[in-house]
Amino acid sequence: MELKKTIDFIRDLYGGGDFIPLSVPVFIGNEKKYLEECIDTTFVSSVGKFVDRFENDMAAYTGCRRAVVCVSGTNALHMSLMLAGVERDDEVLTQALTFIATCNALSYIGAHPVFIDVDKDTMGLSPKAVREWLSKNSEMKEGQCFNKRTGRRVKACVPMHTFGHPVHLDELVEVLEEYHIELVEDAAESIGSLYKGRHTGTFGKVGALSFNGNKTITTGGGGMMLFDDEELGALAKHITTQAKIPHRWEFRHDHIGYNYRMPNINAALGCAQLEHIEEYVASKRETAKAYEEFFKDVDGVDFFTEPSDSRSNYWLNAVILKDKEAQQAFLQYTNDHGIMTRPIWELMNRLPMFEHCENDGLEITTWFADRVVNIPSSVRVG
Repeated sequence: MELKKTIDFIRDLYGGGDFIPLSVPVFIGNEKKYLEECIDTTFVSSVGKFVDRFENDMAAYTGCRRAVVCVSGTNALHMSLMLAGVERDDEVLTQALTFIATCNALSYIGAHPVFIDVDKDTMGLSPKAVREWLSKNSEMKEGQCFNKRTGRRVKACVPMHTFGHPVHLDELVEVLEEYHIELVEDAAESIGSLYKGRHTGTFGKVGALSFNGNKTITTGGGGMMLFDDEELGALAKHITTQAKIPHRWEFRHDHIGYNYRMPNINAALGCAQLEHIEEYVASKRETAKAYEEFFKDVDGVDFFTEPSDSRSNYWLNAVILKDKEAQQAFLQYTNDHGIMTRPIWELMNRLPMFEHCENDGLEITTWFADRVVNIPSSVRVG
């Protein structure tokens, strides 16, 4: 009976229909106008005014000094880690409760993830757990942090702001500075999320955003890097555009470059979407509030709310069931009745590529994996 009441509520929340998807984009602004301009001017590829505008607009919105677009959030993470100085056989502290892109990006470099537990109030990397692991397992040599067991340098830390909920960034920055470890934020899910009034992705060396089709704003596919260091941002732009030295006709290159250039046509979509970002975040927060009120009266289901000192975008709303059996029953019933729901991603340490990687036991991570379900979270405007 509780499950039927839940699917009826979700269906009513989204205006009825036989199928309620998890998260779909909305286009209520200048998307068609800007796309038509790209087509009319023929600037549909990697050169065009919308690329520059999207970078400038996003820098202004997030409060960073330089923003650089690329083809995907995974590209953004890959390049961010490289620019933070991560090299082959370095170790990177991160969370097992994340999307595969986090670990794929560091694997492209040949680095190794070390999985640290998450906090119960953020679902993201725990500063306390990071400190505990470092105090037991690391040593400092000539101003750099090394894993005592493997002998590898611990160069960077990648927290992921799960479902748009910021991790405890002040505490994390403090411990990483103590151990001389670079912070690279995986803010792929947290466009529009704030920690103590400051946008996620702007606390470390680099922050990475994603604009995949299911994100709060979309460019179809795309990503972005956020920098406080303008020179590092300029280098990122250079390397991600094949490291070509500007010239009217000559083709000269001064670095190994990457073809990570976002096409103008995608950036045009992003510009139009960004014009409505606060409206979209407000809608998502209203939806989250409605869910929070509803689930107060549903036995055995807790709605996950934003952590303190934060404004979450509630990219994907999450409920926590009492155990694995209840989680699977909820997934089965909702999906059988036209309400798209899904469990949290398979934990990274359970995948064959990463099952050999070091971890700290991941007690809270595993607790979440056995209980969390994402429920429909599309923007409700337009």
